[in-house]
Amino acid sequence: MKEDFEFDFTEDPKFSVERYEEMIRNKDQYFFESQAFENIIDFYIEKGSHEKALTVVDYAISQHPYAAVFLIKKAQLLVIYNKLDEAFDTLDKAHILEPSEGDIYLIRGNIYEALERYDEALECYLHALPLSESTDHIYLHIALVYQHLGFYDKAIINLKRCLEQNMENQDALYELAFCYDVLDRAEESIQFYNQYIDSDPYSYSAWYNLGNAYHKLNLFEKAIDAYDYAILIKENFASAYYNKGNSLIQLEKFQEAMEVYKQTFEYEQPNGDTYCAIGECYEKLEQMDEARAYYKKAVKLDTTLSDAWFGIGVTLDSEERFFEALHFYKKALVIDVSNPDYWFAIADAHYKLGDLLNSEEAYQKVIELNPVDIEAWLDYSSILYEQGKLDDAIEVMTDAIKTNPDAAELYYRMVAYQFASGKYNNALNYLEAALKLDASKHEILFEYLPQLQENKVIVDIINRYMA
Repeated sequence: MKEDFEFDFTEDPKFSVERYEEMIRNKDQYFFESQAFENIIDFYIEKGSHEKALTVVDYAISQHPYAAVFLIKKAQLLVIYNKLDEAFDTLDKAHILEPSEGDIYLIRGNIYEALERYDEALECYLHALPLSESTDHIYLHIALVYQHLGFYDKAIINLKRCLEQNMENQDALYELAFCYDVLDRAEESIQFYNQYIDSDPYSYSAWYNLGNAYHKLNLFEKAIDAYDYAILIKENFASAYYNKGNSLIQLEKFQEAMEVYKQTFEYEQPNGDTYCAIGECYEKLEQMDEARAYYKKAVKLDTTLSDAWFGIGVTLDSEERFFEALHFYKKALVIDVSNPDYWFAIADAHYKLGDLLNSEEAYQKVIELNPVDIEAWLDYSSILYEQGKLDDAIEVMTDAIKTNPDAAELYYRMVAYQFASGKYNNALNYLEAALKLDASKHEILFEYLPQLQENKVIVDIINRYMA
């Protein structure tokens, strides 16, 4: 039988597969060399036919009971079916046959990592290193474990070791960018990727990550240049187009950004995020009908996109459809309840609808979430002032100034409230403080209380600082 049906491993793997499938059809039993079995198993794994692969593995083990390679492959397949205890037992059997096989420790590490038993995973990966010919993927796993443990510096060290072994490891390039981002070390990230590009100028991933680092430092022109290089190398790199659009938005080049976003549709299916970004471009260009159309496309694809719901509200607000706008602001808030921008818009909508009580409550939430929002403090106090709650308005301004002692706008508003309450000395003290911070903003005092332009004392003090 061996003479009739033995297949040399130098044969085309498909030939081995055809012979194996012929054997199954004939309900026969053929003998296969170890390498032929590996070819068959790998063929089914690549096709995603894991159940067939597992059947072949068991058949291979029956013919080659002392070949650890098939026990290792069986363990890998058992992991796919989440039969982890059985996978561990199979690896133990493989270890008895071949204790120096690095893949045994690697797969054990994979299982421990999936179980979030990171210390044990790390121990396995470190054990696998000296036993393996190719180590870049092991260094990558070690780095991922360190990330889970919060040791990003150690992760960076191992990601660099991975790239020293294999400069083409795209996952390592992206994970390295992530670690630098978490550690807020964009400058170091830029330095690394520039050096990497010197060695491999055609790495689209390196150019892309360089662009991301520049963007994080608000160097948007440089970011766009980097994204352009990534696109030049890989024309269908949709993520590079998308991030280039983000940088263009920061430069207020909305028309150009919109066109770049739309280019992504040539290389990937439209998604909610891109539709939302295009909607924002139209909104900034004050083309509200088009903006609303794209925001609606975004939420149709992804109902969890709070910014798209919010964008619909903004377009309605611009048309003074405040009640409808409020509805969409609230839909956004359900998704992201801690977003101060959403609370601000809700406060403003309530105010425009004459619902001052709910407006006050919303403004309170804004300053709770974002106490450095000067406009929120001013608007909140203004609502109180309009209702004759002068003491409450002064109290709000006092808290605002304590929180934002360098914001001249708050002092000028306090001047107005102090004058309105008849506390002239206090008003003048706050005026002096405001002028010391920023005399050029004194006009906002007159915008709020125009009658103060007739007050000679105030005008004289302002002129002294403006001289």
